[in-house]
Amino acid sequence: MTATSTDIQEIKIAHSPDSDDAFMFYGLATNKVRVSGFKFSHTLTDIETLNQRAIHDPYYDVTAISFHAYPYLQDTYTLMACGGSVGEGYGPMVVSPRKLTLDELKKTRVAVPGTMTTAYLALKLFYPEIETVNVPFDKIIPAVVAGEYAAGLIIHEGQLTYGNNGLVKILDLGQWWREQTGLPLPLGGNAIRRSLGDEVMRITTNALRDSIQHALDHREEALSYAMQFARDLDPALADKFVGMYVNERTLSYGDDGRIAIRKLLDMGYERGILPIKAKVDFVG
Repeated sequence: MTATSTDIQEIKIAHSPDSDDAFMFYGLATNKVRVSGFKFSHTLTDIETLNQRAIHDPYYDVTAISFHAYPYLQDTYTLMACGGSVGEGYGPMVVSPRKLTLDELKKTRVAVPGTMTTAYLALKLFYPEIETVNVPFDKIIPAVVAGEYAAGLIIHEGQLTYGNNGLVKILDLGQWWREQTGLPLPLGGNAIRRSLGDEVMRITTNALRDSIQHALDHREEALSYAMQFARDLDPALADKFVGMYVNERTLSYGDDGRIAIRKLLDMGYERGILPIKAKVDFVG
């Protein structure tokens, strides 16, 4: 029996227009991975917009989020057990046109890509009193180069390209976090709407895991698809960037990955950066 259109359940997915997310969702977005009775639609928008939408106007069934945002939306969404971006001793970094000591950095106004990003939370854990100003993530490097800000907190592909603009790394927050905790730095994940119910949440989570596995198993084709979203990266750098954030850890956080998520959010709450205590749970 063939399912009719009325039998099809649409799952609305939103993620960032970045090469690692595109690689992750390649299987679902191109119908290489299909699930009987389900249709997956995709919206691409920047991560800070997705964070704010999930908190204030939760429209999407599945949405990429920064872990920093999770406590604010945990009543509406739960975390999928796959699809995360985790820094293994690397992560968002503060860059500047000139070398600054960490003491100098603490007195510097830093351009940040949004107050709900995990990059911002990690920076505040490093030094809660640091002064920041919000700048769209893709405008931070140009603004720092132009001298509008003495330093910028960069995410996404900028972590690999900042040197091309004559900037130097002052602080790698993934490395700092590893030194502080011995754990990887969980940056972003995928959240799924609780109102879908247990079965649909499970099926959808399995579909995403299958999409990630398909991309890893068909790396060349998935990378070719992801290249259209790889801002200013040549294929070799795009491959490196995707490898940094889509790997076995993306299929499963692992015990230490789950511990790291809880520790990150607990530290944010204990130090007064997060006003809400996180209740972290996972599907799958």
